Amino acid sequence: STVLPDEREFQYAAKMNDLETMEKLFTKNVNINAVDTLKRTAFHFAVARSHVSVVDFLLHHKARLDMADQHGLTVIHLAAWTGNLDIMRKLVKAGADQKAKNEEGMNVLHFAAQNNSVKIVDYFLQDLHLNDLNKPDEKGKKPFLLASEKGHVDMINNLITLKLFTSEKDKDGNTALHLAAKNGHSEVVEILFEQWEEINDFNENGETPFYLSVEGGHEKCAELLLEAGSDINVLTQNNNSALQIAIQNGHLSLVAFLIDKNIDMVPKPEQKNSPLHLAVINNHLMVVRSLLDANHDINSLNHRQETPLHLAADLGSVELAEVLLKAGCDLKTVDKHGKTALAVASRSNHALIVDMIIKAERYYAMKQEHLAHSDDGSGLGLSFKQDHSTQTKQIRSSLWNLAYNQLKPQEWKKLALFWKFTAEQIKAIEEQWTGKKSYKEHGNRMLLIWLHGVLLAHQNPVKNIYEDLVEAGFQPLAEKIRAASSTDMDSRKCAIS
Repeated sequence: STVLPDEREFQYAAKMNDLETMEKLFTKNVNINAVDTLKRTAFHFAVARSHVSVVDFLLHHKARLDMADQHGLTVIHLAAWTGNLDIMRKLVKAGADQKAKNEEGMNVLHFAAQNNSVKIVDYFLQDLHLNDLNKPDEKGKKPFLLASEKGHVDMINNLITLKLFTSEKDKDGNTALHLAAKNGHSEVVEILFEQWEEINDFNENGETPFYLSVEGGHEKCAELLLEAGSDINVLTQNNNSALQIAIQNGHLSLVAFLIDKNIDMVPKPEQKNSPLHLAVINNHLMVVRSLLDANHDINSLNHRQETPLHLAADLGSVELAEVLLKAGCDLKTVDKHGKTALAVASRSNHALIVDMIIKAERYYAMKQEHLAHSDDGSGLGLSFKQDHSTQTKQIRSSLWNLAYNQLKPQEWKKLALFWKFTAEQIKAIEEQWTGKKSYKEHGNRMLLIWLHGVLLAHQNPVKNIYEDLVEAGFQPLAEKIRAASSTDMDSRKCAIS
């Protein structure tokens, strides 16, 4: 059924409050009940926009009141939604079906409650005494639940006065308190407390109002619900805790709030991951930091016996790996496939992470050996990331030259063994394949890892590399490096003079 041009113009006139055009088209015998593609009539538009004079015109010319659009909405629903009591009275007087429902089973009372139309509710319940409108809709929600879900304080107080408060549940097992908490309506939550018995009530998913408030990111509601006696450590049917959901959603302030309220950070046996694992999986760096600050176990194992570092290595996240490595996480733990985090990083081709873990292994080993020397560069300057600093640019380019132009295949490994790189570390570096010349990049990476340790030990890299090359049997290369660095010094002197 296509809409004729005249009908479309008539509907538009109703929408724009243009009586003149409507009267003109009416004299041309336009169908005043014509519907558009969404099955809406001119009457729908007039009521939705509260155009009283257009409503009067349509009522006068006996326009149909019972026509439902494609969602089952009749004009009486729209009047309840807009809250226009004047129009509502006219529609009722003209015989509109007061109990009409839309396709979701919602009647005028539902619409009024959902949109805070207090006068409409009073009209139907106190003037017309239609108390049987207080029924659940298709989703099992009575008007009181809809008002709570939307956070309408006036409507809720009004319904309580009219004795329409209910603690019944909808089809998802949610009470008014669940719905208000889920949507962050703290004022409503406070009003409901006065009427409420069971604050730790579960819905069908095993979620309490407190859990839903955290899931929605609503700190004020969460705080009110805790003060009122909610269980902070409650688990849902999927074994989710409030802390886990706050972490998954990246709600940093809620995570801090929950930690501050002493929420349990040790996962229950039925939970697959610890809070820290979840923060890593979801790549929430700030959350990882705040959990570590709160003394969360950094080496906690998940259901696959992985540490948080295993997960960071698998994801290839430099920032997460850096935080965990600097915090001194365990590097030797193997997962249930017998792999260390280093093996995981190299299997996943995350060369940057491989190098960071090896730097950390060497650094912490050195730290153990030199416990007496407490000044080890840790704290402020400690980093395991790639070094891009200008201070080390010169030595880095000498090492690159050594790896790419002077060391033959396999020679970098001889040097690595001399410097006490482990077989596992060498294997992890070698895992990266960039073609036949891969060994050059392997050598370069190994030399940069070595450099990292020398710098942290506050030693002179040029002196060290010369002495070590000689001792490891690379005398000619040692001379080349010494020559290169002294010409470099000369060129710098020239530049200064």
